[in-house]
Amino acid sequence: MWSTAREIAAGDTVIVWLASPFPTSSILHQTRDFIQPLVVTPGKDFNSKYGNYRHSDFIGMPFGSKVGSRSGKGFIHLLRPTPELWTMALPHRTQILYIADISFIISYLDIRRGSRVIEAGTGSGSFSHSVARSIGPTGHLWSYEFHEARAQKARDEFTQHKMSDFVTLTHQNVCKDGFNLTDAADSVFLDLPAPWDAVEHAKQALRKDRTTRISCFSPCMEQVLRTVSALNDAGFIDITMYETLIRPHDVAQVPVLQPISDMEEKLKKSEEIREIKRLRQIAAKQKTDESAHGEKRKRDDGDDEQEAEAVDGEDVGSGKKLKTEDDDEMADSTPSRDVVNGSSSSRGPAVAFAPPLQKISVSKAIVEVRGHTSYLTFATLLPPMPGASPPASSEDVAPLDSVST
Repeated sequence: MWSTAREIAAGDTVIVWLASPFPTSSILHQTRDFIQPLVVTPGKDFNSKYGNYRHSDFIGMPFGSKVGSRSGKGFIHLLRPTPELWTMALPHRTQILYIADISFIISYLDIRRGSRVIEAGTGSGSFSHSVARSIGPTGHLWSYEFHEARAQKARDEFTQHKMSDFVTLTHQNVCKDGFNLTDAADSVFLDLPAPWDAVEHAKQALRKDRTTRISCFSPCMEQVLRTVSALNDAGFIDITMYETLIRPHDVAQVPVLQPISDMEEKLKKSEEIREIKRLRQIAAKQKTDESAHGEKRKRDDGDDEQEAEAVDGEDVGSGKKLKTEDDDEMADSTPSRDVVNGSSSSRGPAVAFAPPLQKISVSKAIVEVRGHTSYLTFATLLPPMPGASPPASSEDVAPLDSVST
């Protein structure tokens, strides 16, 4: 998982990005059907709807290579695994945390290089991989999972991904048995059905020589309320709750809107042309009515009669547009094809090309809001004041009936 080698070697974990019907879309927006994890094992084959591939052909290829199928009718990409890609490609054993929540939790808990973090429960290991990258080999992650089969599967993945040196996974119910740690962690993350039962154990495991933080991941508001009550009773402060939502935006380029003055000028010219056509139609109609009450025209004057009956400059009999003085003026003002192409013609000198149409980028928010999985509750635990004695437990307090008066 954390290999820095350029080429793929036998036993490496790679993320196979299958050919998508939407090649321009981001890989992080693809579905699980197009992204799969793969351990390169010589002698095995990888089969998909995009063709057949031999693992031995992957060895020696740089990460990120585009590999064609043996039939030549498809291709795949071999990507270096990252926590983000692993979150999308990992086999689901439980509901997992995604990038929106993971990034927020890591930032708000101040998890960084060298941090010592507690996680309960492990689940499918999505959050564990992101934390492992953040803390690095100088930090440590204690992960707890109460389900034995899931704990063993996650332990195998941590070993395969070279994380076992700084990640300790324990099969244990922390709500009953605690974390077996005292003054050890900088932060605690609880992804449990009943996180309020583990708050006191988390307080014991957090360091007392510095300010520490805790985060709880709960799917419903009733769990949040009970967790907040437990945090208040345990002495945590700055208790806040967040809901992470994702609203994608569709970004596109559109032509720049023309100034209102330009549009007003175009409308004026359009109205003037429409008025000229209207007056021309009226004159033609009047001329037609006058000729209808006159003497019968001669056969050689038939063209004049058709011209008088024309409406809007069109020949009624042939459907051809008659040439008018306005058309001559427009022809003189319109450049010829040679002029548009940049060469001179007999109608006038060449003119330059029209400037390209300017465009601007705009975004439109998608109506549907996606991304809600649970509520995130955060709280802070301050170190005790210097010289302050620890609070007395219920065992140290004498019963009322034994107190002498």
